[in-house]
Amino acid sequence: MSIVRDMSLAEHGRMKIAWVQDFMPALSAIKKEFEQTRPFAGKKIAMSIHMEAKTAYLALVLKAAGAEVHATGCNPLSTQDDVAAGLASLGVNVYAWHGSTPEEYRAHLTQTLSCHPDLFIDDGGDLMELLCSSCREFGDHILGGCEETTTGVHRLRARAKAGALPFPMMNVNDAKCKHYYDNKYGTGQSVWDAIMHTTNLLVAGRTVVVAGYGYCGRGIAMRAKGMGATVIVTEIDPIKALEATMDGHQVMDMDSAAPLGDIFITATGCRDVITKRHFAVMKNNAFLSNAGHFNVEVNAEELAEMAVRVYPRRDEILGYELPDGRTLNLLAEGRLVNLASGNGHPAEIMDMSFAIQCMSLKYLMEHRDGMVPDLYEVPAEIDDLVSKIKLDAMGLKVDTLTANQVNYLNGWEV
Repeated sequence: MSIVRDMSLAEHGRMKIAWVQDFMPALSAIKKEFEQTRPFAGKKIAMSIHMEAKTAYLALVLKAAGAEVHATGCNPLSTQDDVAAGLASLGVNVYAWHGSTPEEYRAHLTQTLSCHPDLFIDDGGDLMELLCSSCREFGDHILGGCEETTTGVHRLRARAKAGALPFPMMNVNDAKCKHYYDNKYGTGQSVWDAIMHTTNLLVAGRTVVVAGYGYCGRGIAMRAKGMGATVIVTEIDPIKALEATMDGHQVMDMDSAAPLGDIFITATGCRDVITKRHFAVMKNNAFLSNAGHFNVEVNAEELAEMAVRVYPRRDEILGYELPDGRTLNLLAEGRLVNLASGNGHPAEIMDMSFAIQCMSLKYLMEHRDGMVPDLYEVPAEIDDLVSKIKLDAMGLKVDTLTANQVNYLNGWEV
């Protein structure tokens, strides 16, 4: 039995799911194969990913592969209630609604795990956290799982290093078909889609401060520059800082950037990137937003403590009026802005990421007997397979090495 906000929204949700399906050819090709082979027949799969249309289609592909699917969100603000209802109406067990309280959010995660899954898909590590604490009894059948995002992989690496990983996990985030495209091009577009829709203001001519120059930060900075903004990058990694400089961006620490920025976007996966001392020197009407998984990068608690008034200015924008009359604008409560205030990554991008998810789950199930509890990289052959499916769907061709070329590359003789 599903737990959703309003089942009367199901028809609209199904329409959104059908729309993205037309633009996810790699996942559709895998679905066609899975309908014949049914690799997950008799298995239960738990999912905690942003509950929107592309995720819903992934759940339906796993269902077509024979699985009993139980799905919830991975962020209280990223669930779309119509999609949740639509997915539930199509035979997936859904436990999610938009704007859940912390208690409701945890209850939805717990309900998802209560099916005693064989496999699971995580985005940020919430399912793993519960399986290692209050929901241990629900992990008795688990073969392993997949982790989708940078923050979740950081947590898994820490667990693996400490010997605290209870079963094998696939590092989907670092697959080439995921982080090269999802993190850079997906985040780069979806963050700006959300910010522009939420603010309805111009980007050109503004100064944008991007905290973090990993693949997500690169994409955000690239799009900002392309729209005519001056881009400042803050980093802790000197190599990435040099790369940002050579990509044409200014580089400085956050203390120096804070008085200069009009729009701030954090993409670090760390906490307390923008704090009280930065708020104290920011321009009036500066915008604060976060593209990292958890709402800890912009310290909203310190901002609230500084404010004499906190009030809504537009949907998903809170104004924090400071004692000196300045107002700072926080988007989406400091949560993941591209999903809390937008529709997430484009369907064509998630097509590759979710194709990697499907094939990684299949690999995990087939090779489980030889896998000890650890964090595993996605095999190169899965990346190659997904990229070839995607190229074929786009009508693109690449060259093939001849036998002489293979011998040349594998040898040392000219």
